[in-house]
Amino acid sequence: MAKFFGNLHLVLAVGLVLAIALILHFAPTAPVDVNSLFRWFHVFFGVLWIGLLYYLNFVQVPTMPKIPAELKKGVTGYIAPNVFFFFRWAALLTVVTGLVITINAGYAHQAFTLSGEGNVNLIGIGMWIAIVMFLNVWLIIWPAQKKILGIVEASDEEKAKAAPRALAASRTNLLLSLPMLYAMVSANLG
Repeated sequence: MAKFFGNLHLVLAVGLVLAIALILHFAPTAPVDVNSLFRWFHVFFGVLWIGLLYYLNFVQVPTMPKIPAELKKGVTGYIAPNVFFFFRWAALLTVVTGLVITINAGYAHQAFTLSGEGNVNLIGIGMWIAIVMFLNVWLIIWPAQKKILGIVEASDEEKAKAAPRALAASRTNLLLSLPMLYAMVSANLG
């Protein structure tokens, strides 16, 4: 049992097989189409992205000042680079799958231009907020973190300038995640 749960890829593969079994079992009552599959991926990647955003803001950032200097390298050298790998790619895949859903469902233009009605506009607002958050991840947070974590060469002064910029963008995403989640969950377009 320990060997199974110690293998992340195996656990994910079995989880995927179980999900496929559910899909096949309920296909007569819950038809499977491109949108339902992309909606599933959208939720998975969204949970990963926002979960890591919350981990960073609620756990890692507040805890780092309490960690003894000799132990910080464990976080900055090993944990944080992995967190930021999944964080940034989950952000991208969340946005891409969301766009595929709106395009396939035929309301992308109305959502982007906020020219639809009710739930379409709510989805549009959620999409725009998510795009701002995605851009924060890829254009502000990740470039700053590469300097802070020593992934790219940076002087101590550059690292010191990058830290508050990354924190502000991350906290902006935390702030924006609340209305974005409301918009996405409440619109619930079929």
